[in-house]
Amino acid sequence: MFSLSEVRRPVKWYLFGLIAFVGIVSSLIVLIYNDYFLLGDPVHPNNDDVKYIQSARLLLNEGVLAYNTKEAPSAFIMPGLPLMLSGFMAVFGQEQGGIVAFRLFQCLLQALCIYLIFWIGRRTFNTRAALIACTVSAFYPPDYFSSGVILSETTFRTLLLLLVCCTILAMDRGGSALYVLIGVLTAAAAYLKPHASLYPAVFLIIWLRMKLPWRTMLKYTLLIGVTYALLLTPWWIRNWVTFHEFILFTNSGGSPFLLGTRIRWQLPPAGFFEAYPQYDPQTIFQGADSAAIRKGLDILRYGFTHEPMKYLYWYTLGRWVELYFHPFYSRSFWPISRPVMDIIQVVMMYVNMAGILWAVTKNRLKLDRLLPLLLALAYFTVIYIPFVAFNRYGYPNMTLLILFGSYLIGDLVARVLRRSHHRSARKGACDS
Repeated sequence: MFSLSEVRRPVKWYLFGLIAFVGIVSSLIVLIYNDYFLLGDPVHPNNDDVKYIQSARLLLNEGVLAYNTKEAPSAFIMPGLPLMLSGFMAVFGQEQGGIVAFRLFQCLLQALCIYLIFWIGRRTFNTRAALIACTVSAFYPPDYFSSGVILSETTFRTLLLLLVCCTILAMDRGGSALYVLIGVLTAAAAYLKPHASLYPAVFLIIWLRMKLPWRTMLKYTLLIGVTYALLLTPWWIRNWVTFHEFILFTNSGGSPFLLGTRIRWQLPPAGFFEAYPQYDPQTIFQGADSAAIRKGLDILRYGFTHEPMKYLYWYTLGRWVELYFHPFYSRSFWPISRPVMDIIQVVMMYVNMAGILWAVTKNRLKLDRLLPLLLALAYFTVIYIPFVAFNRYGYPNMTLLILFGSYLIGDLVARVLRRSHHRSARKGACDS
């Protein structure tokens, strides 16, 4: 399915060298820095990573999935990461052994991603762009940080790339098996981040472009939907048995929506608390249920009424900046400091954005081959507009952006080389 049989041997050797480099270097980094990558306090859990570790231990020892509720069952998070982490703990121990094993597993995923990046880049653009994208990714520090941190981003990025690969194959050859696999990957991604659940909606655009018969569209939709539902059923049953209510994903959806209204971590505009005296500045951004959604709607209502341009920016360009212009690099390591990485990230983003424009304008008559990349990037960007958005959530998409930037770099380099070759040829002709 992901064969490289048509790739020349020197290219394969370079690619496999990069894969080995990423696997070895990322493993060395996570082993050397170890718990330096922890974002919270393991003794007094105060961040997502240490809370995930706590949840995994409780799940393994008591069979209870809890998060932010001590030992009481909760549906605050999806169970994907605690399940994975508890599996490693069951085999390698609940202390350092299991955590280190999970980090090394993430290193393997990072190495696998290099292969997937090459495959996507070659199928979408060309071998040159694919190799440049792999090289950039191999030297992108946030990828190594992501290997060491106990979060879902590395696994989710791998699933995202696999989804893009399957989308490309579905466009090329179709077939029921591919759409079942897409349902499996979507469900796996949803167990980590539920907003991935609507990704298959991008196929509507693809199918319309391909002019598929509506019966075929319905068949593929049912295959994806039934597969997804079957795989999510254990989670729904668990929630029904535990809480006696149907919980589709989590009951904490109000929290990211409410936090999404918070512009640069500041309080709502001046005058908000006079207009809504029922809210307290000390607790306005607390909560995760329907009350949190009501708070968020009130903030938006007031903000768009009194400071419309500020809130319009925050929910459009502001989201793009928060997702992609700040590197996912909370723990810097030698030799790249955080200030240096900040500059690198901004430069990369301008190149990547120029690459999107370059690819679309140059391939406007062959836009179909760009659709899987463009639609995946668009979906996983737009889906964050109503919610809190920051670098951690934008990190998985950076690979897609890097592919566009690499296409631009490769094209410009090829043009320079061609011009240099033509000048040399003309000079040689004149000399003769």
